[in-house]
Amino acid sequence: MIGALAITQTAGYGILYYAFSVFIPPMSRELNAGVAQLTGAITLCVLVSGLVAPLVGRWLDRHGGRALMTAGSALGALAVLAWSQVRTVTQLYLVCGVLGVASAMVLYEAAFAVIVAWFDAARRARALLAVTVVAGFASSIFLPLTGLLVELYGWRHALVVLAVGYAVTAVPLHLLAVRDRAAPPHAGRREIVGAALRERPFWLLAAAFLTQTGAVAVMGVLLVTYLIVLGHPPVFAAGVAGLLGVLSVTGRLVTTGLQARWPVALITAAMFGLQALAAVLLPLVGRSTAGAVVAVVLFGLGFGVATIARPALLADRYGTAAYASLSGALALPIMIAKAVAPLLAAGVAQVAGYPAVMGAVAAACLLGALSLLAYARSRPAPG
Repeated sequence: MIGALAITQTAGYGILYYAFSVFIPPMSRELNAGVAQLTGAITLCVLVSGLVAPLVGRWLDRHGGRALMTAGSALGALAVLAWSQVRTVTQLYLVCGVLGVASAMVLYEAAFAVIVAWFDAARRARALLAVTVVAGFASSIFLPLTGLLVELYGWRHALVVLAVGYAVTAVPLHLLAVRDRAAPPHAGRREIVGAALRERPFWLLAAAFLTQTGAVAVMGVLLVTYLIVLGHPPVFAAGVAGLLGVLSVTGRLVTTGLQARWPVALITAAMFGLQALAAVLLPLVGRSTAGAVVAVVLFGLGFGVATIARPALLADRYGTAAYASLSGALALPIMIAKAVAPLLAAGVAQVAGYPAVMGAVAAACLLGALSLLAYARSRPAPG
């Protein structure tokens, strides 16, 4: 099951999310649309994914992930196929809305719910790490692959190839490999969720991951542009920014390895603190090659840590009976931050410059770290 989920998460993120950026230039020419209009479509996808996350979470807690993830991968493949036929920006937005629903059904939130329900605490961290280490290379695999397909066949035929490839990979793997652990007839999920939503620790987790996710989204979108503004050649800027994917895997390995010695919340807070330092350093030393690399490396170490820390912290504190429902509730504000933060940052960059954006990124990461420190000092839930 872990091998299957590693494959489907890599293909899912590569095709349903990362590939979009490769299609922007050819779609812009053919649909007569600006980059901002097209970027709004993927923003809509992320927002829809966050909006349906609570519903998906409740389904996962009650019924497990096999049927949902199988249907979601079929829906995702059909949406990508429909994407290949769009003729207007409105049609693209409709397709991306469907992609958002499919993404909520098949990507990390759903996969983590399956893992948390199936594995005990001793094996859960290794299972999460195995899936995220492989899927961490989704952008490294699918950005160049998609670019090659566009060059060889054009963007519409490239999407057909990706749709078929995703369907023949993800649908059978989800159907045959995902295992559902039967939930108790009455697990008190509503009581667990209600109690969590009334607790300060849950909202400390929400604040921590919302702020850091927004910061990561900003860096993911604007880092290449800022490095060019600092005077670096575009090829260098893209190459250095590409380190983020590899470093996210490194950060996950380090975090999992340190869990035997220190609490997950403290390790994650330290990683967020490193990211705050990196965002402060980039305007100060980023004009030099070495300075830019050091700042990006420091930020990149925390780039993927939240992905494995969030399920670990939720399951450790609240158990597994209502994990997916709680994860879905937490995902809604986090997805909104992921979608909106880059747009806000782009506006700040135009008005106040990129150093102001980096200051905001640093403040967000620091707030995330402080929230996790406060969470670590809070008392565990009874029982």
